[in-house]
Amino acid sequence: MGFVRKAAAAAAGAVLARAALDRVLRDARAATLERTNFHGRTVSLAGGPALAAGATLGAVLGAPGGAAAAAAATAGLASGAVGLYDDVVGNRPEQKAAKGFRGHLAALREGRVTSGLVKIAGVGGAGLAAAALLHADPSVRSRRPRQGRAGAVADVLLGAGVIAGTANLVNLLDLRPGRAAKAGVLLGTPLAAGAAGGLAAGPVAAAVALLPDDLDERVMLGDSGANALGALLGVALAARTGVAGRAAALTVLAALTAASEKVSFTQVIQRTPALRRIDEWGRRTGTDSAAAAP
Repeated sequence: MGFVRKAAAAAAGAVLARAALDRVLRDARAATLERTNFHGRTVSLAGGPALAAGATLGAVLGAPGGAAAAAAATAGLASGAVGLYDDVVGNRPEQKAAKGFRGHLAALREGRVTSGLVKIAGVGGAGLAAAALLHADPSVRSRRPRQGRAGAVADVLLGAGVIAGTANLVNLLDLRPGRAAKAGVLLGTPLAAGAAGGLAAGPVAAAVALLPDDLDERVMLGDSGANALGALLGVALAARTGVAGRAAALTVLAALTAASEKVSFTQVIQRTPALRRIDEWGRRTGTDSAAAAP
């Protein structure tokens, strides 16, 4: 039964992602989602809401219990929505000056609420709500030792950190065609094993379904798709770990986030042969204007 549920979740995630992409691209307002990528090509952010929809449905259908399904719906839809808000509003000139977490906090100190800060708060709130729902799901809680009140609080807070941190990490990688989707597939595939693996099967399949369009630079995931994909994989990771596992995962996520403020992940990938080959696989050829820039 577990395999059937995962297969159905994967199929539903892939089919809905493709259908949603077609629907968004045919919408009369599709032109507002067009952006110029690092190659100077016009691409559409339609891949973001399409992935958020497909990945969320797949995770919900593959969830081991009702509360876990609600956790997936909350994390995927809310993260995708605030990410789309940032994709659209963040493109305005007055919003572009604030970069990174420090930039958004600096803007807040000046009395400006940026779209990026709205996204950070939204993803964080969604992560907290999803973690609380996971903790309430008997199918998830039954695989853990009994906890007192302090343990339960730690469980929820660490779970929220893992969900929001994974969403942020995948978003940080969305700087080249196909990179965030590939990272999601690589992270999510091992998470698809086990009793709670259905939470990851749908998001992975949705990412695979949209990967060809992403690599061919017809669409991009943007904050909407990357945050939703990462948040859903964070739910899958939190569902299979206890306090110790979540603490370890959060430590790694926090370290990578801190490193991103000082180190370019793109440069690290370019300088590491194995990572560069994975990163470039399937991508259209073209001049990397970003790499050529000083």
